[in-house]
Amino acid sequence: RKPDIPVPYLYLDMGAAVLCASFMSFGVKRRWFALGAALQLAVSTYAAYIGAYVHYGDWLKVRMYSRTIAIIGGFLILASGAGEIYRQKPRSRSLQSTGQVFLGIYLICVAYSLQHSKEDRLAYLNHILGGEITLQLLFILYGLLALSFLSGYYISTAAQILSVILPLVILFIDGNLGYWHHSRRVEFWNQMKLVGQNVGIFGAVIILATDG
Repeated sequence: RKPDIPVPYLYLDMGAAVLCASFMSFGVKRRWFALGAALQLAVSTYAAYIGAYVHYGDWLKVRMYSRTIAIIGGFLILASGAGEIYRQKPRSRSLQSTGQVFLGIYLICVAYSLQHSKEDRLAYLNHILGGEITLQLLFILYGLLALSFLSGYYISTAAQILSVILPLVILFIDGNLGYWHHSRRVEFWNQMKLVGQNVGIFGAVIILATDG
């Protein structure tokens, strides 16, 4: 099928992503290229959204766009200077706060999906003990974590809790490819992208948990 972004622009987007990733990996102007990666992801997502070359279900849009927002937030946190072992420049608290807000929005979307998306509800109910009661407790927990990230209070504690939850979600919820790909018809590449994005979100959370 056609990609989400027209082919000429898709290669430009891929090139920008590889460039930013390479410089961030080698620690060369990491803050600038993290900011560039956030901008690149925002532009490509917006282009895919307004282009509407592919039509996704509403529940899948929430999963896709909420994680994209969280990844952008993670790049902003990295661009702020958080997590740097030997910080030569002062940390940008405004960038970090903006990134934390984006993570809070992501958590609100996750909590919303637990209440209103039968696809997400079944994915969790198939892997948790206690059924509906545990699901409601998770809903409350995600809501409290979202409030923490949005308000800026108890960030380290909230990030530490989330860093424990996310690996389990990646392994048992996102990693259930049979459920998402075969039962819910999520394209394999798309599900792998969602898994990768959650790994990236986990990285941002680890930074906040250790240097919040």
